[in-house]
Amino acid sequence: MAAAVVVGAGAGAGSVVFRWCIKTFTRLLSGHADYAASPGAGNPHVPWLGPYFVLLAPVIGGLLYGPLVNRFAREARGHGVPEVMLAVAQRGGKISPKVAVVKTLASALTIGSGGSVGREGPIVQIGSALGSTLGRVTKGTEGRVKLLVACGAAGGIAATFNAPLAGVFFAMELILGTFSAEAFGATVLASVTASIIGRATFGDAPFLDLPHFHVDHLTQYGLFALLGVVAAVVGVGFARVLYLIEDVCDWLWRGPEWLRPAIGGVALGLVLLALPEMYGVGYPVLEKATEGGYAIGFLLLLLVGKMLATSLTIGIGGSGGVFAPSLFIGAMLGSAYGIGVHHLLPGTAGAVGAYALIGMGATFAGGARAPITAVVILFELTGEYSIILPLMLAVVLATATSRLLFRDTIYTFKLRRRGIDLAGPAPGARIGAQHVGAVMEPLPCPMPASTTLTDAADLLSLSGHGALPAVDGTGKYVGVVTAQAVAEALAEQADAAPSTVQQLAEPPTPVTAEQPLAQALHILLSARGTGVPVFDTEHGEPVGWLSHQSALRAVHTPA
Repeated sequence: MAAAVVVGAGAGAGSVVFRWCIKTFTRLLSGHADYAASPGAGNPHVPWLGPYFVLLAPVIGGLLYGPLVNRFAREARGHGVPEVMLAVAQRGGKISPKVAVVKTLASALTIGSGGSVGREGPIVQIGSALGSTLGRVTKGTEGRVKLLVACGAAGGIAATFNAPLAGVFFAMELILGTFSAEAFGATVLASVTASIIGRATFGDAPFLDLPHFHVDHLTQYGLFALLGVVAAVVGVGFARVLYLIEDVCDWLWRGPEWLRPAIGGVALGLVLLALPEMYGVGYPVLEKATEGGYAIGFLLLLLVGKMLATSLTIGIGGSGGVFAPSLFIGAMLGSAYGIGVHHLLPGTAGAVGAYALIGMGATFAGGARAPITAVVILFELTGEYSIILPLMLAVVLATATSRLLFRDTIYTFKLRRRGIDLAGPAPGARIGAQHVGAVMEPLPCPMPASTTLTDAADLLSLSGHGALPAVDGTGKYVGVVTAQAVAEALAEQADAAPSTVQQLAEPPTPVTAEQPLAQALHILLSARGTGVPVFDTEHGEPVGWLSHQSALRAVHTPA
């Protein structure tokens, strides 16, 4: 669609402006294009200060972006992605257009003055704000506005990382939370458009220069699997530390919010003085780690330092993403792990850089639980197909381990701490807080699984439902047969179509009577029919039916 192309172009242009702002502010406040590439050096603008200028840079940056965010767009504070997820899930995709401008300046000032955060969160929020604004200006439906928000996010990621596929899957996996042909097509258009603009400006090379990847020995797959589990623990730990330090900053600060980044900048400056590699995003340090340029002890120090510096930057009110810090932390973990196993198994461990790459993807997957995005972005950054198998193994194990350790992700935890559950009812919504059992209707008369297609068509046409439960010969529930499935089967050749509905019965995602309606609505909206069975939690048997009409009855049912 044309709107997706326009949003993609806007996100691409926004990425160009944003990166220019980061570079400009970094040069002004540090005297270097990227201070992390020359840690410990002095600032040529104030040579008499030597390396101690890092004590002042965060304070100056805070004095500039603190009042800007507090006065014009407080939602621009923090890492941005949770706010976009909330806008899509519960606010109809509405994001203020002011966010695009304020986020650009605030995040660029944060990174340029030494804030140890990434640029992906800001550009996602910037692109999403552009998409939301265009959707509302053109008076699009709520679904269209949400899709354009996702297009903005996809375009921002694609242009920033030169990774168009990663932009598409980031938007669908984290922003929309669903996959569809329409969403895929629109986000691809936006992502490709933004990538073209980004490549025309920055070139076609990946933004990181990573080592070539290869697996030398089958034993390495076991080592990669173990790394995936360890990375999940580290990813979850990063999320915990991030919000723990934010809580400490909230508890300590008693002054006006506009002044908080400047005063907190003193603490950040002390961290940068002790570990200047933490200045800004830190890609030069990440690249050096993947090349085996650091000892194992210093790698672990950089890992802990990045957690502290990023958490402190966010905690004092800075603006920036946590995607790049997750990659940084994963690279330090993977490199340290690789050096360790190389000493233990020198003949089979392989190159340290391989573990650094796997650690990057697995740590991000463990923290954000976006396994497809993690696999795709590492593949696009390296261009190595041989990375796919070990990366998928580590990422899947990291995602599964993360689910066992932590209910939330690094993005949703921020919202849950504010009392917001993306899968739950929106604050003030008229339906959603009720339980399914309060609004469900009686279970429709089930059809035997041995029913022929013709008879099933008659039953469905007379039932008033677009789907009916099916039972086997013993009366046991086997699934739901939808009118769509029967119609599709009747349209097939006679010798290819099933003779009964036994093969058409599909058990949808379970809905229970005690479940909040807000959670059940997500399942109902994605179901193929017009309703889903409601199960008794104790015996697991269907006891009612939830349809769109019965859900609307919740308007008159107290929560």
